[in-house]
Amino acid sequence: MKLIKTDLPGLLIVEPQVFEDSRGYFFESFQSARYRDLGITADFIQDNESKSEWGVVRGLHYQLEPYAQSKLVRVVFGKVFDVAVDLRDGSPTFGKWFGIELSAENKKQFYIPKGFAHGFSVLSQTAILAYKCDKYYSKESERGIRFDDSQLNIGWQVPAEKMIFSEKDRNAPYFKDAETNFKFLG
Repeated sequence: MKLIKTDLPGLLIVEPQVFEDSRGYFFESFQSARYRDLGITADFIQDNESKSEWGVVRGLHYQLEPYAQSKLVRVVFGKVFDVAVDLRDGSPTFGKWFGIELSAENKKQFYIPKGFAHGFSVLSQTAILAYKCDKYYSKESERGIRFDDSQLNIGWQVPAEKMIFSEKDRNAPYFKDAETNFKFLG
């Protein structure tokens, strides 16, 4: 297993060791002790799965403290462009985003710690994402930021006129108006 640090502190990419042969492949998608050894100490308690079609943009979503979630995201079918935005007050990368292509083929995983907003766009005909969370969903603490905020200027890899999104995501506040309560701890 290989751990890759991004330019945004705490945001990590995990490349699992995949064993392939003529029958197919095998890999450990999660093993608590190995991830802890890599520095991913989140105690995952909930697994989520979503299915979306080409052009769908979901996000940018997060939950306020004390219900903020760390996530370990992977694609089990298809391909997405996965994005995290740093919302941690005092962070040297506050307001910056990082994006990565996750796919069933590359089997990369994206670790998004608390204090980041998360979203993705679907680049294949269909995509299924699976992700682990270390806190339960809390409707009262759920927040969002507009995916098309020009201040963030995220390159979603889907033409704007072809994007499919929810009204909730379209009506989310812009980054400058978003409610956050995260602190950068170094």
